[in-house]
Amino acid sequence: MLINDYFPKNLMQGKVVFVTGGGSGINLGIARNFAALGARIGMCGRSAERLEQAARELQSAGAAVFTRTADVRDAVALQGALDTCRDELGPIDVLVCGAAGNFLVPAEQLSPNGFRTVVDIDLMGSFNAVHAGFEQLRSTRGSIIFISAAMAHVPHAYQLHVGAAKAGIDNMMKNLALEWGRYGIRCNSIMPGPVRDTEGMRRLSTPELEAELIKTIPMGRMGLVDDIGQAAVFLASPLASHITGTLLAVDGGQHLAGSAGFNKGAELILAGKHE
Repeated sequence: MLINDYFPKNLMQGKVVFVTGGGSGINLGIARNFAALGARIGMCGRSAERLEQAARELQSAGAAVFTRTADVRDAVALQGALDTCRDELGPIDVLVCGAAGNFLVPAEQLSPNGFRTVVDIDLMGSFNAVHAGFEQLRSTRGSIIFISAAMAHVPHAYQLHVGAAKAGIDNMMKNLALEWGRYGIRCNSIMPGPVRDTEGMRRLSTPELEAELIKTIPMGRMGLVDDIGQAAVFLASPLASHITGTLLAVDGGQHLAGSAGFNKGAELILAGKHE
């Protein structure tokens, strides 16, 4: 399903969308859907190679693209990336805070450094992005989209670090929606479920376990990156002009079934690592 079969092809014409962690996976899928509707795309990430490949893909589809290698944990580098993007493409209308880290680990084996790393990338990285982008978003009366996870709301085994970081993101989203509404800035979170062909699924599952995981999804299929990208476009569009402070689950209802399926799969993956 192509997004421009359903939305006007010029819906995002002239808009600037900046995506952290935009070089691959869900975040690249978000950028791709905005680009298909005419948006100019700015992206940052830690891998220059991934960013270059992503830029070529989006440019081949006709999008103007800016990329900058920057770690979201580095507030100065991130500010520089957003400022330079503004100079090249214009002030941002949509900021997608998507950079994230994850790995499976029992809580008793999680080191302070491992916990801090995920909190720094996910939570501090999102704060650094909104802090750096605020003036631009105020000038455009723009929109912020955070990428959350079910771990923030339903306990998942071996995901202590991720749950804490994502819960912080969703609380920050609601606080910013409350405070920044006066500037016309809307803030929302998308909560993906399992998404096929992403690094997250490669880290947290195996092809053998996917069939069992699908049984926990009421809609009976894995998510696609375009499912998340299309939801992001909706939240940033005039169709959602009175929606702010909202967590949108885009997971086929998987969070309704709890985390037992995930936990079982994680047990098998960790057992395999230690055989």
